[in-house]
Amino acid sequence: MRRIVFAILSTITTVVLLFSYHTSTNAAGAGAGASPVAQVPATPAAPVSPGSGSQSRSSTKSGSTTGTSSPANYTGAAANTQWGTVQVRITVQSGKITSSQAVQYPQGTSRDTQINSTALPILNQEAVQQQSASIDTVSGATVTSGGYLQSLQSAIDQAHL
Repeated sequence: MRRIVFAILSTITTVVLLFSYHTSTNAAGAGAGASPVAQVPATPAAPVSPGSGSQSRSSTKSGSTTGTSSPANYTGAAANTQWGTVQVRITVQSGKITSSQAVQYPQGTSRDTQINSTALPILNQEAVQQQSASIDTVSGATVTSGGYLQSLQSAIDQAHL
């Protein structure tokens, strides 16, 4: 009798676990031509000098770090995450991060768009407020937050902050 009860309870538990398992809805592998990563063009307000690679500075910036220094942009290394690539660009002026922006992020599905439209503004704001990559991840966007922090740290390292 105990074996029968144990077998029935085990079966019920297994069925419940199987039905509660959430599968991935990532459409990245759906087609060879479909890219789940959006690339956002750089803002025209930031001066960019040609041939500067992943970091760009205005050609008038002097070697000093006075309060009148020109803004400089630094693009972090692209961080490959489970859902796609995340890349961050920061603008630094007078030794401080004045803006942070994700220039590449997953946007292949409506769920990606929903998550990132909420998470990225929060991450951008926190990076400027904290002046470092020591910021909290956004709940519900853990993977994107991890990639963001990785790329942000790379940009901060380039800026020598």
